[in-house]
Amino acid sequence: MSAEMPETLDAWRMVASRREFEGRIALSALPRLRDALVDAEGDVAFALGFDRDAMRVPYLELKLDAELPLQCQRTLQRFLFPVRLVQRLGLVREESEEAGLPEGYEPLLVAEDGALRPLELVEDELILAIPVVPVKPGSETVERDWPVSAEEEVRANPFAGLAALKKQH
Repeated sequence: MSAEMPETLDAWRMVASRREFEGRIALSALPRLRDALVDAEGDVAFALGFDRDAMRVPYLELKLDAELPLQCQRTLQRFLFPVRLVQRLGLVREESEEAGLPEGYEPLLVAEDGALRPLELVEDELILAIPVVPVKPGSETVERDWPVSAEEEVRANPFAGLAALKKQH
């Protein structure tokens, strides 16, 4: 983690002063993310930039660069899933303000006191980036190597028997 970035930030003060932070953190330091990974080897590089856009909407721009060790659900092998994203989060005090955000902004509800935990944001975005079913790029389907025979396909189809009866009548 960047030595100058505290554990908790005041988002509203960071917007007012247009602060930027950069850092790296080990994947092993993100406990909620660790449960979704094969192992916790590696780290994530991140950058946070607080500012207001041309319409005076306060936002936080979050940039992430990581390779997450996942298990391929097709081959059961470990592979590195690249995550490179830029997310613009519109800072809102109430849910009703969400509708006023420009296109391309994701809402981030921030308390009146502005308390924001930047590493929790990094962890949240990494968790959201993990595919529901991780599949190693370039892995082929099992059917290519072991095609289903016509007999197996007929047996597997519960309506095949009905089709045979229909042909008889």
